[in-house]
Amino acid sequence: MVELGKFEKKGFQSSGLQDGHTKMEEAPAHLNAFLKKEALTFNRKRKWELDSYPIMLWWSPLTGETGRLGHCGADACFFTINRTYLHHHMTKAFLFYGTDFNIDSLPLPRKAHHDWALFHEESPKNNYKLFHKPVITLFNYTATFSRHSHLPLTTQYLEGIEVLKSLRYLVPLQSKNKLRKSLAPLVYVQSDCDPPSDRDSYVHELMTYIEVDSYGECLRNKDLPQQLKNPASMDADGFHRIIAQYKFILAFENAVCDDYITEKFWRPLKLGVVPVYYGSPSIADWLPSNKSAILVSEFSHPRELASYIRQLDSDDRLYEAYVEWKLKGEISNQRLLTALRERKWGVQDVNQDNYIDAFECMVCTNVWDNIRLQEKGLPPKRWKAEDTHLSCPEPTVFAFSPFRRPSLNALRKMWISSFEQSKKEAQALRFGCGYNDGQPVFCISLTTTIGSCLDTRLTS
Repeated sequence: MVELGKFEKKGFQSSGLQDGHTKMEEAPAHLNAFLKKEALTFNRKRKWELDSYPIMLWWSPLTGETGRLGHCGADACFFTINRTYLHHHMTKAFLFYGTDFNIDSLPLPRKAHHDWALFHEESPKNNYKLFHKPVITLFNYTATFSRHSHLPLTTQYLEGIEVLKSLRYLVPLQSKNKLRKSLAPLVYVQSDCDPPSDRDSYVHELMTYIEVDSYGECLRNKDLPQQLKNPASMDADGFHRIIAQYKFILAFENAVCDDYITEKFWRPLKLGVVPVYYGSPSIADWLPSNKSAILVSEFSHPRELASYIRQLDSDDRLYEAYVEWKLKGEISNQRLLTALRERKWGVQDVNQDNYIDAFECMVCTNVWDNIRLQEKGLPPKRWKAEDTHLSCPEPTVFAFSPFRRPSLNALRKMWISSFEQSKKEAQALRFGCGYNDGQPVFCISLTTTIGSCLDTRLTS
């Protein structure tokens, strides 16, 4: 079973193709909350103006913009979701939103001057195909959660250094000790149950050794106030104040991938709660200080982790060592500081471009650089993604996973099956449309070249 993107089944209806760039009536677009630029629709009377700018065609209707002239420093490009620009001579790049990358709907045949750019900030469970080398290396440019991406989004859930230093929600340890009479030392809040990381199995086992207050739909044993039960309330002040009362929070990602770090990690650090983290194997590279989180990977079994948590819970001196960095406002991790300082986008900051703007401009600028090289009679620079730009292993289960639970067993089969199926699709796509020794090899027909390849490889 392979998960499909939310736009794979939506069609586009042309309003009559005459000059290759007429306005299109598209299915309702997904309007990303981060977008802030106004759309500018071009018509035939301005064809001469459009012919002056490279066209960046979003193959997923992520932005909802049928036409906008976007300025990127001294350069400008025309951004659109209008697929009738597919064969326009000024179309230079295709922009894909990873969740909606579908091998049954690609801009083919791929021409030598067509760059492909991938924007994917989400979990691999949204589209496993992208996490296989045959597919990720089809792209020229990437913006992913990996630090190795052309536009790294590793810190996409962190507004900045000041929110980490902030003491707004910090509950003094003396108060937390008093609250322990009615609260468990650990809190767990998840409603996306049994994901590829197998986190619920770990927490279920951990609960046999130490008390855990579990809100949300997964392993729930405690209820939030009615007004905070909606998942959208997890950014609400009231929710933050409830979580801030705890000493520790189980911050478990839904997938285990290098640099895939979500709000599950950053939120407790903002609130003054010690995260007990499971997810990115490279998380140590992103800690505010060496002693700011407890890493599940350092314990051989939940039993050992529970013993360590109880030790910290009963010894204020040992516990305070994990929040000392916050109390002093000292962040010693130079990698984290540099990443936040040098990133070309902001989070919830009206004074900065958002990461979609930055992605668009990265592609636009590189396209213009190659245009200028060609005008000088020089060969263009070939950009290419590497397999490190999205790296996630096959889903696995913990040795103590309760396979006797039918629902869990079914979900486990689903994720492993999804991964294996996506691997076959990735190989088929590469065979039909990709690169060979760095040289582009372009398929002629989507239905014959890739389709026949899939028929062969998916049954092998």
